[in-house]
Amino acid sequence: MNRTIFLTACIFGLLAIILGAFGAHGLEKLVDEYAIATFETGVTYQMYHAFFLFVLGLLPQLEFGTKKLIYSLIVTGVILFSFSIYLLALNSLTNFDFGKIGFLTPIGGVFLIAGWGTLGYQLYRKVQ
Repeated sequence: MNRTIFLTACIFGLLAIILGAFGAHGLEKLVDEYAIATFETGVTYQMYHAFFLFVLGLLPQLEFGTKKLIYSLIVTGVILFSFSIYLLALNSLTNFDFGKIGFLTPIGGVFLIAGWGTLGYQLYRKVQ
């Protein structure tokens, strides 16, 4: 499980850097400043959770099942939250109205909150 967690953390971090650079340098002529700021919010949360996953993989106090649950919550949250934000920020560049998937962003946020809450609760129970 730790190997999967670390690999996912690396992929999320790598993508956050690529998308952050794209947002800072590639979007300025394509979308307005509000869309760029929105895009950067997705990048920021994705990078935070890449670090979160590294920490999760390093915690020896948590059992396999607990790590798997937290991992699943965070990965689902990042995909729903950050990736829906990317699409919403780029909405003006396509014919498809990504506003229709805007409901995914807060659902992703709930998954992220659940991941943090589960980690906190489990550490509270395990760490003396």
